[in-house]
Amino acid sequence: MALLNLGGDPWLNEHDSCEKLHRDIMEQLSSRQQEPRTTEKYARMSSGIRFRLKQYTNEVNQLREKTNQASRSRSITLDETERRLRQIELLQSKGVQMQKMFDEHNLNINQDRSHLLGATASWESDDDEPLDTGAPKYTVQQLKAQQQEMLQEQDKGLENLSKIISKQKNIAQSISTEVDLQNEIIDDLGDHIDRTDTRVSSETNTIGIVMKKDKTTIYWVIIILLFITIICLAVI
Repeated sequence: MALLNLGGDPWLNEHDSCEKLHRDIMEQLSSRQQEPRTTEKYARMSSGIRFRLKQYTNEVNQLREKTNQASRSRSITLDETERRLRQIELLQSKGVQMQKMFDEHNLNINQDRSHLLGATASWESDDDEPLDTGAPKYTVQQLKAQQQEMLQEQDKGLENLSKIISKQKNIAQSISTEVDLQNEIIDDLGDHIDRTDTRVSSETNTIGIVMKKDKTTIYWVIIILLFITIICLAVI
């Protein structure tokens, strides 16, 4: 469900700003995937994306806080509050998806680094001591733990998305029920109008007949009066 612009509402402007920031982050994520992971440009883009993700989260939280304040002060209706909260949940779900994309790509980098370190670790000195490369080493358990955390975050995002879809379905069903009720009311109103038109037409015909009868009565009275006058003149 899309938001309607109600005459420059600041909340709606901030919501549009979050949507724009979401599009910018998605474009940067897509551009970063095209860059080699070892380049300086890739590192700068990663830093910029990380900053924008934090900015996105802060702006969405501010939207929720302003919605709660407006609801407590009764400056917006309950229906408007629920609608805005649904929009905020959608924004939060998008934030979870972007964070997952960012973290998954970083996880792939860590895995590649782990493979590289594993290869260099196989080279040992004469005294069987492993070479010190100066780079951080990750164990299989650590990588599995990171992967498990990513899967849990993904499950949470999917669960939130499922709740949002369920709410949207309930809203659609409520709207459908309300539309059916309004259609029944309109049909009943149409029947009442038809019956009223029939009654008005019948009453109009009755009034016409009465008016015709009244005119005929006047004519008979005049004729009788003339007849009496003629008789009186003949007698005289």
